[in-house]
Amino acid sequence: MTEQQRASEEAAQAQAEDRAQERAPTPAVTEGTVEALVRTKLAEALGGKRGMVETAVPTLTFTISYILGEDLRLSIMLGVGAALLLGVVRLVQRSSLQYVFTSLFGIGLAAVFAMRSGNAEDAFLPGIIYNAVYAVVLSLSVLVRWPVIGLMIGPFIGNREDFTSWRQNPAVVTLASRLTWLLVLPCVIRVLVQYPLWLAETNDWANTFALLGLSKVAMGWPLQVAAFAGMVWVLARGRTPLEAEEADASEER
Repeated sequence: MTEQQRASEEAAQAQAEDRAQERAPTPAVTEGTVEALVRTKLAEALGGKRGMVETAVPTLTFTISYILGEDLRLSIMLGVGAALLLGVVRLVQRSSLQYVFTSLFGIGLAAVFAMRSGNAEDAFLPGIIYNAVYAVVLSLSVLVRWPVIGLMIGPFIGNREDFTSWRQNPAVVTLASRLTWLLVLPCVIRVLVQYPLWLAETNDWANTFALLGLSKVAMGWPLQVAAFAGMVWVLARGRTPLEAEEADASEER
């Protein structure tokens, strides 16, 4: 056999293998592959200790300054100023402004609510409304079998051309539903604690402003971290029913 013939045969064999791979079905997405992906996404979402601090500082600045001086306009200016200062530090260090933007948007929206009504406690109303709506939306997504976590990871698993293909795997849908419920829980807790405090302050039933501000900070990232820890625990003890079924089927054959 000449070198030319050998090269032609090798090329033909390579083409045949490529065609076989193209015809081969896409491997089923299992909980194991989803676990690895979700863990990565959770690590990115946490943002570390610095992200938590940058989210909490403007709210703490607003709350403490209002308790001390009871000047709504000045307290809002100090809160916004704290967020901007954190942004400047990030710019100087050439690092991500993601959490600074989140904090600045939050304190800006709070300022709009508070200035419009003239009541400092209304600065916490947007957060209460947000958590209530967020909890309802996430709960509905699970009830209709389109859990939000599944929508987040859908583009990365299964058929890349059809991001809804993950729903064909019952194990993935179940896992995504459990993880989504864990995102609902912190929102429900925040509303159950902060809304009564807001009502008490608004109706002069009790002086709960300080508790309202501290609860917003204490139930911000700490609760979110707790929820993510619960998600990691669920992922760590997860099983893969489909793989087990495939193994049983292969043993029977």
